[in-house]
Amino acid sequence: MIYELQNTDKVKHLFEGWEETLIYSCLQKVMGKVYVTDMENPKSAFAFVGCFGFFAGEPDRELVLNKPDGFVIVAAQTEMWEQLIEESFPSAKRVSRYAIKKNTSFDRSLLEKNLQMLPEGYELKKIDADIYDQCLRNPVTADFVSAFENKEQYLSIGRGMVITKDGSIVAGASSYTRYKEGIEIEVDTVAEERRKHLATIVCSALILNCLDDGLYPSWDAQNMNSVHLAEKLGYEYDHEYTAYELADDMRTH
Repeated sequence: MIYELQNTDKVKHLFEGWEETLIYSCLQKVMGKVYVTDMENPKSAFAFVGCFGFFAGEPDRELVLNKPDGFVIVAAQTEMWEQLIEESFPSAKRVSRYAIKKNTSFDRSLLEKNLQMLPEGYELKKIDADIYDQCLRNPVTADFVSAFENKEQYLSIGRGMVITKDGSIVAGASSYTRYKEGIEIEVDTVAEERRKHLATIVCSALILNCLDDGLYPSWDAQNMNSVHLAEKLGYEYDHEYTAYELADDMRTH
């Protein structure tokens, strides 16, 4: 039986040393959920928020098989967990992701200089109630806000910036998730507007916004292009790690 754990203090030790802010979001009960098979003395746990999940503790096949519906990206604490994921979902796509260090000291002057690259005819805007609705209309921008329960939660604890052209969103950087001390950044640019430094500009604006409010803007990279963008903004690469992309048609039960 799978249970949603309310007292997340019971599993904090299982995730100890795993510097992943999406896990912090779940353990701090800011957003996301933690699942276990033993409510009283859990030896395994699955933290899940947005479309990301993290397995910790003793490998547990029941936890793995009961992944949430839809497309999910999961990472595991040990090779034994990874083996269990591969056995349970033979069609799982094994991918590399890239962790970025969490203790960046940003150069504000560099970030402010980046804002000056905004091309004529483009506007930099905060994600407010109207922009929130606009984000949901396009698959490219939906992830800026979709991990939050609703608009009210995003406007209360989330934050983001977009660049618009002729009234349409062409690039954005936003809080994919929120934890007490900061956010996890989600960034994207529509295909036809890439290579215009828009991602650099909009990320710089969001990072400055976070720094003004004492929040840390955490970054995790899907690919090396994301790593290079992070480094341009002042972040430092940490390490490569393994994740798995799972879909509903991969179930084996």
